[in-house]
Amino acid sequence: MRGTTRTVAVAAMSAVALLAAGCGNGGESGGSSSSAAGGQKGGEITVRGCNPQNPLVPSNTTETCGGNVIDAIFSKLVHYDAETAKPENDLAESIETTDNQNFTVKVKQGNKFADGTDVTAKSFVDAWNYAAYGPNAQSSGYFMEPIEGFGDTQCTGEGDDPCAGAGKAKAETLTGLKVVDDYTFTIKTSEKVSNLPVRLGYSAFAPLPEAFFKDPKAFGDKPIGNGPYKLDAWNKEQSIVLSKNPDYKGAFGGKVDKITFKIYQDSDSAYNDVLANNLDITDEIPASALIDDKYKSDLPDRNAQKETGVIQTITFAPTKVDPNYADPKIRQAISMAIDRNTIIKQIFNGTREPATGWVSPVVDGYKADQCGEYCTYDAAKAKALLTEAGGFKGDKITLSYNADAAHKEWTEATCNSIKQALGVDCVATGVVDFATFRSQIADRKMKGMFRTGWQMDYPSIENFLAPIFKTGASSNDGDYSNPAFDKLLTEAAAETDAAAANQKYQEAEALLAQDMPAIPMWYGKTTMGWSDKVTGVKITAFGTIDFSSVALK
Repeated sequence: MRGTTRTVAVAAMSAVALLAAGCGNGGESGGSSSSAAGGQKGGEITVRGCNPQNPLVPSNTTETCGGNVIDAIFSKLVHYDAETAKPENDLAESIETTDNQNFTVKVKQGNKFADGTDVTAKSFVDAWNYAAYGPNAQSSGYFMEPIEGFGDTQCTGEGDDPCAGAGKAKAETLTGLKVVDDYTFTIKTSEKVSNLPVRLGYSAFAPLPEAFFKDPKAFGDKPIGNGPYKLDAWNKEQSIVLSKNPDYKGAFGGKVDKITFKIYQDSDSAYNDVLANNLDITDEIPASALIDDKYKSDLPDRNAQKETGVIQTITFAPTKVDPNYADPKIRQAISMAIDRNTIIKQIFNGTREPATGWVSPVVDGYKADQCGEYCTYDAAKAKALLTEAGGFKGDKITLSYNADAAHKEWTEATCNSIKQALGVDCVATGVVDFATFRSQIADRKMKGMFRTGWQMDYPSIENFLAPIFKTGASSNDGDYSNPAFDKLLTEAAAETDAAAANQKYQEAEALLAQDMPAIPMWYGKTTMGWSDKVTGVKITAFGTIDFSSVALK
């Protein structure tokens, strides 16, 4: 069983009590996950960025390239402590419930968007209704599913336009959302949802100003947020420039005045720019610098590593897209053919931990060995299982990845392991950049297998299961559907006792081993490096840069 260096414990009722009472900033801790604190206020920094998949709208951003920007320019009801991911109130004065189904939210007064308009209860209700409404096709709309009336906001038709004719959504708004006054609104869920307050710090639940609804398309290119920073420019394929928001009155502001995300096509280029002091922070160390801990000698006292709520997986294309992987035995055989330990040792220099399930060890409810023998390398058993399934019917197994990040080496090593164990050709194929890669997956044009990863949205075992594997979920890239799995998730969400809820979630996770919709590869440790110009670099529990602590020396 894998030991954890940090456990994020989120009990159902205690989370509600915590948020209702409110709490102050969490303290910073040093160690291997951060550099020295302090530094001066002001100035500007540059960090590694990548091409967002979609326009920068909170409810339509489910990937890190856009998510890192969204989190810097939007504040939500709840903030997650950088070190522990513990939820604490941000824009919420309180979030109260007596039954885990009816919630009253009071919004702090005096907060504004970057265009000077007030953040009110209506800012949240309107934003969530927009996200939920099916014809708006928001990738994070699924996160509104627990709220009463969600089903009526969805289109029910089939084909190219499911919203046409009889398939038109019955309602444009959620019956479970009500504005009580300027700074109070209520949420009613269809069923009890014990961890709802914990979820409300995710970007899908960000508020939106009136300007968004006047021109959503223009807003996506230059969003108007309410967070510590505001977006000044998005130079497509080149950079995204943020500056400090002078109207921000929250408790989580940053020290630097300007942040520029420089968009790179590969991680080696970003790393070399850090070495040359042409880039201040890279949140990804290339495989070439991980070998023999080269990055530590390259960047003495300018590197950090932290175990984070991240898991790397390989997902199979939906059966309708590629039927060659339809049989679970074929998927299980491929998983058993992957020598995770050797790949981690040779490619990542031991900076990953082999995954034994689909849930990160850093969250409460994690259970080791949920994948069982199917995540243990055994070439003989793998080949026997493939034979039992009738063999692989396609010409070759393919594994696609985005070529603008450090995935080439490990995907090629994975394919070599599969080929040697199964005797079937396997080819790792790079796609030019993350935006193109994700678009091909979203459009269901990606065949074979493809790299997937999950960075937790909020600290809960549920977050590693429901958004990825529940029927119709926003990040269900393989179109996995199992009624028994869905039923267990619903039952778990209704539990008021955290231990009972976790047990249900664990039972649901165990079903994934039978179906193998995605292959668990390894749990994440985020490694960062920075120039000699900055200090206070901290890796959050989510594996991102904590912009509230970074400063120039």
